[in-house]
Amino acid sequence: MEFHQLRYFVAVADEGSFSRAAARERVAQPSLSQQVQKLEFEIGQPLFDRLPRGVVLTRAGEQLLTHARRILAEVADARRVLSANGAHLTGTVSIGVIPTIAPFLLSRLTEILLGRYPGLWIEVFEETTSAILRRLQVGELDVALVSTVDPTPSIQVDVIAAEPLVVLLPASSPCAVKPRLTWRDLRKEKFLVLQDMHCLSGQVSQLCERQRLQPRIVFRGAQLETVARMVAAGVGCSIVPAMMAAADTSPGRVYRPLRDPQPTRPLCLAWNLHRHRAPQALAVADVVRKLTCGTGSVGTPADDGSAGGRDVPR
Repeated sequence: MEFHQLRYFVAVADEGSFSRAAARERVAQPSLSQQVQKLEFEIGQPLFDRLPRGVVLTRAGEQLLTHARRILAEVADARRVLSANGAHLTGTVSIGVIPTIAPFLLSRLTEILLGRYPGLWIEVFEETTSAILRRLQVGELDVALVSTVDPTPSIQVDVIAAEPLVVLLPASSPCAVKPRLTWRDLRKEKFLVLQDMHCLSGQVSQLCERQRLQPRIVFRGAQLETVARMVAAGVGCSIVPAMMAAADTSPGRVYRPLRDPQPTRPLCLAWNLHRHRAPQALAVADVVRKLTCGTGSVGTPADDGSAGGRDVPR
């Protein structure tokens, strides 16, 4: 039983497909399939049922998966612990960041880390929450910056801030002249949202449901920048993170806060409970906490310590 065979096995189990697993591991599919077959031969029984539309774990596969994840996590943990070098941090730190945070926080985070620790090698994975959690579970990430996360036995989630969500509007919208909006103001607006794979989509949906607002959704996008460009074109409005407003200098669109109840989303650090928290990861967490201590402007604390109430026009 070899290490890379276990890694390939876990990838197939996660993806439910040999082809997707091969793409994830950046190897040829025949090579990956051959290594999994060798693992099955050594164990003496199949690990997957090969079905027309994918693969599913057998009972033996389910039993091996728990052990394989633990082995991969412990090996990755050992590598990172051994790369630490006292107070002068060197080696590699792997960070996961969701796409609705990465564009607005990542460059500043990296700039500060490299300024403090020039010997640090930073790996970043910008992926959806589900993909980041899989990487955390198998030990591929030291720490992750996420928002809404369902609890699991192996993942610890520390809420570090509550970030306001604001309304993104075309500059030509009648609502754009108001310094603050109410939920009633949005009842006749067309909505642009992210696809369901993004946790922000679920957060917005729950907010609208609580306000008994049934938004007319006219666009579902994969990236916030695409949504923003569509808004600037006059297609409709969107509910977006305040850190996006702080970073946006583009014409044609404005950001407005909502009156009470002010919607927010959690900003969280996620960790694998079975892994040692290396100094590199703790350094990342320290910088992230300082950058998210404000109420929307990344790295800028609130004047009054409150979580909302600021106008954010552009």
